[in-house]
Amino acid sequence: MLDFIAGHANYWLFIVLMMTGLYIVVAKGNLVKKIVGLNIFQTAVFMLYISSAKVAGGTAPIFPTDSKGYIKTDGIDQIIYSNPLPHVLILTAIVVGVATTALGLALTVRIREEFGTIEEENLVEIEQSLTRADNKAHGEAMGGMA
Repeated sequence: MLDFIAGHANYWLFIVLMMTGLYIVVAKGNLVKKIVGLNIFQTAVFMLYISSAKVAGGTAPIFPTDSKGYIKTDGIDQIIYSNPLPHVLILTAIVVGVATTALGLALTVRIREEFGTIEEENLVEIEQSLTRADNKAHGEAMGGMA
């Protein structure tokens, strides 16, 4: 059992990172901390995906050529190639993650400019007070028309 746990240490690390990121997103009220938690979770998923794509003894999927540039056909069956697709997908996901983080931070800056806070509790209170004021104004407008 200990060999199993030690042999899969990277997966245990990914689980710890994922749960840490999820905890930060759920438990923290600060919007910047939530974005950091999402980034930790996202990084754990990237590492998990790349780690599971590792092929023991695998080499880059580049076919060997001779001095003239022709592909050698002898011995190709014995070569084990790694799959490049997971790495390409993660590279794309990293770019999307950076763009998403930038958008989240830009929205956080805009929220701070508009409401003066980035704490979730304060934003909920502001939303509730605005909703009450809007409902009161709407009720007065409807009452004035009757």
